[in-house]
Amino acid sequence: MTSTTSPRIRAVGVDLQDTGEESSQLVDSIVADNAGAEVTRLPGLVRVQAPAVMTIRRETVERHLGRGWETHEFQMAIVSYFGHIAEWDDDEIVIKWDH
Repeated sequence: MTSTTSPRIRAVGVDLQDTGEESSQLVDSIVADNAGAEVTRLPGLVRVQAPAVMTIRRETVERHLGRGWETHEFQMAIVSYFGHIAEWDDDEIVIKWDH
């Protein structure tokens, strides 16, 4: 008898400072671009995690914030992350596991 087990999908994610409306809009934009994203709210902190890969797109964040946004602004919101930052440029940030 053969066993078929699917590989375990490791979550990636970010912990963000919960500073009010703007951080909520940032969370909403991350959820909008990442199927299966889950949000956990803690006092002063919001954890957003997604299966395997997370993409934060400038265009989506700008749409939710209603203003221009540069990806380097993400550094001000992030407390920690899990996964590897595979890409960080002017248009998007990609977090995933390398293996």
